[in-house]
This record gives sequence, structure tokens and C-alpha cells, in this order.
Amino acid sequence: MCVDFLEKNPNSSACEAGRAGRKNHPKLSARKQCALLSVMRSVYYYNPMKQSEEERKLMRALDEIYMIDPCMGSRRLVTKLSEDYGMGSNRKQVQRMRREMGIETIWCKPKRTSVPDNGHRKYPYLLRERKISEADEVWCTDITYIPMPKGHAYLCAVMDWHTRYVLGWAVSNTMDAALTSKALAAAVKKGRRLPKIFNTDQGSQFTSPEWIGNLESLGIKVSMDGKGRWMDNVFIERL
Repeated sequence: MCVDFLEKNPNSSACEAGRAGRKNHPKLSARKQCALLSVMRSVYYYNPMKQSEEERKLMRALDEIYMIDPCMGSRRLVTKLSEDYGMGSNRKQVQRMRREMGIETIWCKPKRTSVPDNGHRKYPYLLRERKISEADEVWCTDITYIPMPKGHAYLCAVMDWHTRYVLGWAVSNTMDAALTSKALAAAVKKGRRLPKIFNTDQGSQFTSPEWIGNLESLGIKVSMDGKGRWMDNVFIERL
């Protein structure tokens, strides 16, 4: 069916397309036009409200505050706008305007240090019901992050399972296979002998070809925690 009733840019959004239909069309009703465009009739009849001068002033103030301190959340912004700018607002209004402006509070989000690689090979957990009675029988490792005044750093530590002794560690500002390889090299250099088994979680750093290749080249068996089983590596988790 011909859609020559449209008065729109072909690259426009659905809302713009809905408003582009011609009212009082001689052949097509509003219902039919909306059906052809796959939009709701409420979009067809909607008239966007113009932004008020108060909102423009509020957005300018939010932009000014953001340039000074981008770490302020909506609660603190409401207080600052009231005390320093004499502007009354609420959290929902501030949040909506910040979304429209495309700005977001900068804050230290929780770090996941055990993100698996979907394509990796899953190695079995070799320590179940195994009695570990001597040093250098099993080693284990994990990664954590250290908060710092301007960001954070990642720490990888290698520990002997039986003695709980930290054999090697490494710090980096990136969480990759190079960090774990550096910690492993330090542990190999310091340890008395190589372990029979090395246990890790299923994080992508410990399932990478580089890490697995390093262990296999040393003749060490690879053991991995079960999915979501932090207790399988409990001693390094509690370090």
C-alpha cells in the first residue's frame, strides 16, 4: 500500500514517524496510518512540551556542578542546588535531566575479578576429598583489587595450600594474563619445588591459553573451582 501520506525523514525515529502522519487525510484514518507505521495512536496525537526557562537554568547548573565534581549523586545535587543556587528540585527531576544531558555520576563500581571466558575448557576440581598433608603439594591463586586515591590496582597472589604461605605476588593496573604469569614466575622462583596441582577459579585470566600453557609446560595439573563455588578455593579467598 502507498505510504505517500508521510511527511518525514526516512531515517527518523518511530515517534517522529507517528507525528509525521497527515491529520484529516481524505482516505486514511488516524488508526490506519498508525497501523501502517506500527506506532501507537498516542504517539500520533502527542505534542511535545517545550522546555521551560527554569529547566534550562537547572540543566546549566547541573552541567556546571558536573564540571567541578562529577562524583556527586542525585541526593547531594538536590541539596547543592538548593543551598548554592537557590533552585528547588527533587531526585527524579535531577535524574531525568541528567539522562537527557547524557551525564552520569563517576563512582567506583564493584569489580568482578572472576569473569569466565565462555569458550574456555573446564578443568575438574581435583581437591575434593583429597588430604593435603605437605607443602608444595598444591598451590592456589586469586586476584583482588586494591582501592587507591586515584583509581585502583589489581593484586594477584600465589599461595601454598598446606602452609598458607604466600610464595609470589604481582600488582598491575590491568587484570590480564600477564599479571597472573608474573605472579606465577615469582612463586616458581621462590618455591622449593613445583606443586603437583595448581587450583584457581574459572576467571578468564586463569583459563587463557597463556596461563594453561605455563602450568602444563611445568608439568603441573590444572584444577578449577566449580561455578560459583568460592569455598573450593577458600584459603586464598580468605587471604
